[in-house]
Amino acid sequence: MKRSFVLWMAAVICLFAFSAQENGRRAEVLFLGNGQSQDAGRYATWMATKLFKSGVNLTYAEPGRDLDAIMLNRFDAVAVNGTYPALSPVSDAALRSFVESGKGLVLVNVTGGKIPSWIPGLAGGRHDIGKGRLFSISAENDDATWKDGDFLRRLKDGVLWSLGAEVRDNIAALNIPDVDIYNSDTISDYTKRYIVPKMQEALSPEQSCKLTQVPVDFDIQLFAAEPDITKPIAMTWDERGRLWIVESVDYPNAFIESDSAANDRIKICEDTDGDGRADKFTIFADSLNIPTSIVLVNGGAIVSMAPDFIFLKDTDGDDKADVREVIMTGWGKQDTHAGPSNLQYGFDNKIWGVVGYSGFSGKINGKAFRFPMGVYRFKPDVTAFEFLGRSSNNTWGLGFSEDNHVFLSTANNTHSAYYSMPYWHMQRSLPGKDQPTVDAVQKIDGHYDVHAMTPNLRQVDVVGGFTSATGHHLYTARDFPKEYWNRIAFINEPTVRLVHNAIIAPDGAGFREKDGWNLLASSDEWFGPVQAEVGPDGAVWVADWYNFIIQHNVFVEQQAPRETVLPFTEQPQGKGNAFESDLRDDAHGRIYRIVYKKAKPYTPMALSVNDVPGLVAALKNDNMFWRMTAQRLLVESGKKEVIPELYNIIMNPAVDEAGLNSPAVHALWTLHGLGELSTAALAVVSNALKHPAAGVRKAAVEILPKQEKSVGIMAKSGILQDKDLHARVAAIRVLADFPASAQAGALLYRVAANSPNATDPWLSRALFAAANTHQKGFLAAAHAAQPSARGAFRTAIMKGLQQAVYTLDARGGTPFVADVAGREIVIRAAVNSRRERMPEGIILAHGDAQNGYGLYMADGKLHMTVNQKGQHYTASCKVTLPGELEITASLLKNGEMILAVNGRETARAKAPGMFTVTPEAPVRWGEDPLEDSHIAAYPEEFRFSGRMQSLALELNLPAATPGTTAKTGASTIPPLVIDMKVVKDIMQYDKKKITVKAGQQVTIRLENPDGMQHNLLIIKPGTLEKVGAAADAMVRDPNASKLQYVPKMPEVLFATRLLNPGEMVSLKFTAPAVPGEYPFVCTFPGHWRGMNGIMTVTK
Repeated sequence: MKRSFVLWMAAVICLFAFSAQENGRRAEVLFLGNGQSQDAGRYATWMATKLFKSGVNLTYAEPGRDLDAIMLNRFDAVAVNGTYPALSPVSDAALRSFVESGKGLVLVNVTGGKIPSWIPGLAGGRHDIGKGRLFSISAENDDATWKDGDFLRRLKDGVLWSLGAEVRDNIAALNIPDVDIYNSDTISDYTKRYIVPKMQEALSPEQSCKLTQVPVDFDIQLFAAEPDITKPIAMTWDERGRLWIVESVDYPNAFIESDSAANDRIKICEDTDGDGRADKFTIFADSLNIPTSIVLVNGGAIVSMAPDFIFLKDTDGDDKADVREVIMTGWGKQDTHAGPSNLQYGFDNKIWGVVGYSGFSGKINGKAFRFPMGVYRFKPDVTAFEFLGRSSNNTWGLGFSEDNHVFLSTANNTHSAYYSMPYWHMQRSLPGKDQPTVDAVQKIDGHYDVHAMTPNLRQVDVVGGFTSATGHHLYTARDFPKEYWNRIAFINEPTVRLVHNAIIAPDGAGFREKDGWNLLASSDEWFGPVQAEVGPDGAVWVADWYNFIIQHNVFVEQQAPRETVLPFTEQPQGKGNAFESDLRDDAHGRIYRIVYKKAKPYTPMALSVNDVPGLVAALKNDNMFWRMTAQRLLVESGKKEVIPELYNIIMNPAVDEAGLNSPAVHALWTLHGLGELSTAALAVVSNALKHPAAGVRKAAVEILPKQEKSVGIMAKSGILQDKDLHARVAAIRVLADFPASAQAGALLYRVAANSPNATDPWLSRALFAAANTHQKGFLAAAHAAQPSARGAFRTAIMKGLQQAVYTLDARGGTPFVADVAGREIVIRAAVNSRRERMPEGIILAHGDAQNGYGLYMADGKLHMTVNQKGQHYTASCKVTLPGELEITASLLKNGEMILAVNGRETARAKAPGMFTVTPEAPVRWGEDPLEDSHIAAYPEEFRFSGRMQSLALELNLPAATPGTTAKTGASTIPPLVIDMKVVKDIMQYDKKKITVKAGQQVTIRLENPDGMQHNLLIIKPGTLEKVGAAADAMVRDPNASKLQYVPKMPEVLFATRLLNPGEMVSLKFTAPAVPGEYPFVCTFPGHWRGMNGIMTVTK
């Protein structure tokens, strides 16, 4: 029975309730899913919304669990919908006893399944069963029924009756505030948006909590609130367990640059008397302007505050910063909800963070960087900055698992993503259309729907889904039930007033997310959770922004009329790209703790950099907060006398109930942070490669010194064939960063024969990246083997190594090193002019004036330059260039340099030959920020002024490139080119009508300057509603993003891929032969109704 209970808890996850109040409580209903219909969860959400105002909480439970008295007695009633679930005799007996003891049973549209004989007729009505009550209602179990107001009213009344008089009295005694501004009893379709007639009044924390739901056996406890704090946008804790919050009342539109606004603060909040409430508040720093996150390091704090990161430190012990230093600048501030956030100290002793589409453009320690939204890291001394991978839009979530896996959330339709390896390991893809593929930051969320308790979804787009997801912290302590441990991530969705439980499950060498419903949900229209994270006490702390106005922009009249989002229509745009309104609140803010009632008592503790024994003990704590804090302090201390204690922790073979030995993982990374590379240390790390816990094996291989000796250690340990695919992919990925080695190449060739390495997308990408690093050894092993023994995967790797193709982000990225020695070079670019002006600037450059090459435009001409041994060779196109250019620039084996535009050779020159050594200065594109490494005489940076649609660098072994020369002949310029843009912030194309001729060759050049993703489909006449309905249906398909949100149906004639913010794409097609009006439309979730137009085809 114990195992059955655990299995049931693992399926339920979201046992909702609210803590008992002195004068009453909310009722609890358990909704049993049947597994027969994908609609069951949706109907449960609609039922929960209808019941919530009446003081009833609903918990959805997936099928496949046993029921027992301990679990059932937490609830007041059980509801069943559709097919009656198949229950074991023990579970059936427990349910019968539950009802007969005085509880309720609700059957909703139950028409199938094996219904036990003790349940009376199902035609409908109310029945007594022992001391309990059965309510049954029957209708068609479809959307039409569940959106029928009379059905929902009768269902609500029946559920309340089934609870019994005592429970109804408890609900009444709670005195739940009625803050309904919609007359919600008249609302029956919770998928629509409704007029917002007025603002709800703000509630006190006590009253707000009466409208808030947390799991059964959990409490929500207030830690701090206004007037002591206001507008907490981020939080963290120090080594004494004290809460630090970032308050921002300037967000989103008050700028110090123009308004002299600097009203934001960092505040330390302490509970000095142990009553669970903060009673001491110290302003650590003030006069800040829109700070967005904080991480404590080196005795101070690094704060993200676009356009800067600043370091603050207290040097005299008064908890007030007297050092304030700008440590980097260049973070975009043009959209304040798309800036940098989520600064955190990582396992690798580096600071990690994310940024939205405001991106970064500037220099860090003299090195130029330019990148869009994504994830980055740097050392605490602000050296070794790395942009690691691009996300899809506004990114405001980051979290680590206990075994050092990295997860992100983005606000708009990707509430869970997995970061696996740096993007530069994924710039090259294996040849062949059937090769598995993933991105550096891969969308893994497995569902679309949120489970909101509010009757009106005041969202602009992705309605009913995640449109403002923030945070991705996993539960990394041991005070909650086991099913949470290192498995549940907390993702905030303030527009629908909840904190989501995201179940993170292994998926080969990667992960997938599953719907675990909510940790917390509210119908208070001011409640706005923006961060949920495990605190020092093992509880989950929630930062509540508390504001009726959560939305940044609502300028989407056709898509989301303003009056259905806010009760006013005047929404002038502010400096932070958010609408201006005096009604944005700046006076409220709360911090809550979600506490498990059965957790062991917490004894406050404090760490000190000078207390080494205390730090060692904290490394063994069951809360990752304390382990990570101890690791940081030990590394900062540099005290190597702790190393023998670290050895003892690492060598402990224990594995906990979650399959982890988290102290050993931290001890390994502490050892790494202390720079300990002695013979003894290497022996301990080598032995850890065989530790029973996969997370320890993974950490051990990640900290191995990057030297030849380590390759032999890895080979001997067997970790490259590890049964745990996360440990295996870590080992392969690590090899990609080693110096080139024949031994490593041969080893990779051998392990490539293992089946999962070829079929798993993360493993195959990692193995190809490692083979590229060690290509000589890999190819030598391949050529020594019989061709028939190579297999398809190893053959594909060989082909990929012979022809290296780097697909580059046209918006820019971090410079990287590419080995061009002994290879022919081909640069392929698609560019076009802006405002009919010929572009100028760098397209791509590699190396410098002594040894390098590049492609650029200057003085109305296109140039390719090759520099070898200080000699310069240039091919310049002297013909008049068109507005749209498809460029091929080649350096062949014999030194021939060929420029071609739109398939036609336009210039030729001659260099001595291929490069014999790889240029030292890295590959950069879109601009040349390396002042001392320009490949020709051009201005500083020389940023490309045109539109760059695509860019690729090919480096080919000569035998693999028989056809790199350009074609000659007539130009392939399309007869009709249409430039189209997404209108920023309002989900519209800038053209509503376009006209083409039947059979005409057409190119639509689509640019997306918006902060969201968009596509463009051209569909058959009269099919907009049908295609739109198919697009709506796709949102619940976990593969929808892989399909670019393009429905697979004959009505779709042509379609682009999904464009990220800042991207461009060209859609080329032959116009239909039949004249007519062909709609064009965006099918990203929620966009199609307003984002469409007509392509008229004429004769």
